[in-house]
This record gives sequence, structure tokens and C-alpha cells, in this order.
Amino acid sequence: MKSRDWLLFWLLGIIWGTSFLWIKIAVTEISPFMLVSFRTLFALLGLAVFLLFVKSARAEWALVRKHLGVFFILGLINVVTPWLLISWAGQHLDSGLSSILNSTMPLFTIMISPFFVSDDRFTLPKAAGLLTGFVGVVILLYPNVGGEWNTHLAGQAAMLLAALCYGGSTVYARKKAGVLPAQTQAFLQFFMATAMIWIFTLATERPLQFPRLPITWFALLWLGLLGSGLAYIIYFDVLPRIGPTRMSMVTYILPLVGVLLGIIILGERFYWGAIIGALLILSGITIVNYRPKRSKNAPGEVSRAEAE
Repeated sequence: MKSRDWLLFWLLGIIWGTSFLWIKIAVTEISPFMLVSFRTLFALLGLAVFLLFVKSARAEWALVRKHLGVFFILGLINVVTPWLLISWAGQHLDSGLSSILNSTMPLFTIMISPFFVSDDRFTLPKAAGLLTGFVGVVILLYPNVGGEWNTHLAGQAAMLLAALCYGGSTVYARKKAGVLPAQTQAFLQFFMATAMIWIFTLATERPLQFPRLPITWFALLWLGLLGSGLAYIIYFDVLPRIGPTRMSMVTYILPLVGVLLGIIILGERFYWGAIIGALLILSGITIVNYRPKRSKNAPGEVSRAEAE
């Protein structure tokens, strides 16, 4: 990847890595439905203000209209469904463990992507990188695995299902949504998601329980404006250039941030296996994204690294 894409890749990973801390804080006062409702609403408002002032980020209505169905699906499988699952799981899991389980998303992406994206083939370096990263995740996860089915294990299952949603939506977005500006893609996704989740919330939450604590409002603003609005602008900007498999590797950064913040701020348990797991995760990211530079090309040939 180019230096700009590396920078955005790590920025996105850090932003999303903090989200599990704020989700854990928010669900101590409000329900998962209310959390996702305000998170999508704040993301939508932030993106609307951005598009209002940045004309170059907008797309023509004729082009947008052709893709409304695409963003309805993305709003459902890339926002509403995984965010509800993650928020519910946050009631039963440590924030660090949630971030670790979320990092399984590349495993689902690499299984799905080759069937739909012709230039994202399964290769030995990708297999080696994903396997290395997965071993790191297992090492981080192992001390938390229980023996019988309970809300803790149900929370783990919810996180894995959310990761599956992210993996599928990453491939779908690369295939269907790349013709629009990144900011417009993010706005349309959150427009659809906001409409859906508020309908669900108004139908299921009676009476509505609005946040009262300032820290909860701060968590919702952070999750909406940074963890959603800004994050998805970066996501849709980088995705077409690096492909869904390498884009999905950003989730391997999340445990590094999530576990650290959980330990420092929430007093969650630390174990030494986290160091080994973190090193393996970083190694996996490096292996999958490594592209050796070609010194010479055949006449008229452009290397894949240069094309990307």
C-alpha cells in the first residue's frame, strides 16, 4: 500500500478500536437499540454538515438514485445488524474481548471475497498473514473461553456474527458502491441505517429511555461523529484501492487498542498472552499487506503494487 493508505488504515483502526470502550460505557445506561439509534443519527448529521460545505464530495442525484438499493443493504448488514449485536454483546463481555472477537472479520472476508471480486484472489501470503493473525486472536481469546453456554458465550457468538456481517458487507461494498465519492457512500449508508434503526427503536422501546449522564452523551457523540462518520469516510476512501481482504485486516488493530483501553480505563483483566497475541496480529497485517517492489517491468507492463 502507499504511505497515505497506510496512514489512513492505522487511523481507522485506532478510531474503531476506541469504539468498544465507549460502547461498554454507553450500554451501562441505555439499551442497544437506543445506543445504535443515536450513534447512526449523529453520524448522519455530521456527514450532512460535511457534504453541505464540501461540494466535491457530493454525487449527482441521477447516479445516487441508481444505488439506493445498494446502500439500503449496506445500512442493514454493515451498520444496523452488526452494531446491535456488538452493543448487546457489550452488556456481557469486556470491551477488550469484544474488540478481539471483532478481529475475526478478515477470516470471513477472505472466504467470501474470491467468489465475488476477481482481483482479490486467495494467495499464499494472504493465507499466511491471516493464519498468523488468527493465531494471535486465539491466544488473546483463550483465557476467556468458558465451558458452558451462558450470556458470556452468547455475547461471544453475537460478536462473531457481527464480524461475519462486516466481512460480507466489505465485499459487497467493494463490488457495488465504488462509483460514488467516499463521503456520499458513507452518508447514504447512514441515511438508510438511521431510518431503519429509529423505526425499530420506536416500535420496541416503550417508553424511550434517553441518556441522562454526560459521559453517555459524550460516548454517543464520539461513536457517531468519529467512530462512524469520519471512520466510514476513511473506509470507503481506502477500500477501492486496497481491496476487501486487505481492508478487513484493519480489524486486527482493534484488539491492540481495545484491550489497552479496557485495562487502563475500565480496569479489565490483563494477561501476558496479550503481548504475544498483539505481536502476531501485527505480523499478520504486515504479511498480508506486503508487496515487494519490482525493479523492472516488461514493456508496457505496470506492476500490481503500482496499480494499487
